[in-house]
Amino acid sequence: MKKYRVGVVGATGMVGQRFVSLLENHPWFELVVVAASPRSAGKTYAEAVGARWAMPTPMPQDAAKLIVMDASHVEEVDQKVDFVFCAVDMKKDEIKALEEAYAKAECPVISNNSANRFTDDVPMIVPEINADHAQIIEAQRRRLGTTRGFIAVKSNCSLQSYVPALHPLREEFGLKNVLVCTYQAISGAGKTFETWPEMVDNCIPYIGGEEEKSEQEPLKLWGHIEGDRIVKAASPAITAQCLRIPVSDGHMAAVFMSFEKKPTKEQILERWAAFQGEAQRLQLPSAPKQFLHYFEENDRPQTKLDRNLENGMAVSIGRLREDTQYDYKFVCLSHNTLRGAAGGGVLLAELLAAKGYLD
Repeated sequence: MKKYRVGVVGATGMVGQRFVSLLENHPWFELVVVAASPRSAGKTYAEAVGARWAMPTPMPQDAAKLIVMDASHVEEVDQKVDFVFCAVDMKKDEIKALEEAYAKAECPVISNNSANRFTDDVPMIVPEINADHAQIIEAQRRRLGTTRGFIAVKSNCSLQSYVPALHPLREEFGLKNVLVCTYQAISGAGKTFETWPEMVDNCIPYIGGEEEKSEQEPLKLWGHIEGDRIVKAASPAITAQCLRIPVSDGHMAAVFMSFEKKPTKEQILERWAAFQGEAQRLQLPSAPKQFLHYFEENDRPQTKLDRNLENGMAVSIGRLREDTQYDYKFVCLSHNTLRGAAGGGVLLAELLAAKGYLD
């Protein structure tokens, strides 16, 4: 595998920082550009981020010395990179315009933003679930008039805990209804306890836009390509409630599910243990070996203990049992800035590189 030159657009924010830290010593990708707003441009990355570095590991030395570029200077960034990761904090229409500008400059965009998730010909991919949706990129290139440039997005962090657990059961047993309550870490809002002290000893029962994403995005992941668009799946019916809780990292979900053909508990556990996706088959560098990990203990998974399982890229599941209203219920956990954001973005880029879309 050749080494790709990579840029991070929106490099100073929480997810941008996570991209920067994950790209240190990556076997396929070399970070050569960090880009951000005009107020950061011209400073070294270390100066631009300053005391706001929020990662558990020190800032990579090579990244610290990079001079921050203006993210809006698309042509200048494009000349230095093979593709970019995008994690900007802007209005939705501004993000759409920026990502499309990079794509039209023949610079592929791997996006953590929500702006293009429901664009018909933009694939929203979890590599273990719907790697085949990358095929829509050819239709998107025709629309954009590009030969190389395109946009691919990863899904919202809230559903990275429960959609992977539901996926191996969906078709075989006819997944019908899903109720999910998510308990989401403050890093999902780009915050730490230092920058958001009001969250200490507190729970906020609302996260703007999160419930709609949690209900609708899985249907695009489970959809199919029809002509030049991705058509959403018709089922299951999903209802969601999303809460912000006083945890630094890790999104938990409590899930209730009903089926057309109710499986046994043993069948569910077998499907979870045996499940492998395209990321595992291709042995991508960031892919967890065991994607779905089931804990037999009643008090697991726990956020603090289990969020970093397989470098934060695995999904932890526990407490599977029958329910009085639905067929079954369980709890699950994923690391929201690793599997749920930057780590998922890097894994998506690895998938697209392995399949030749970044050449």
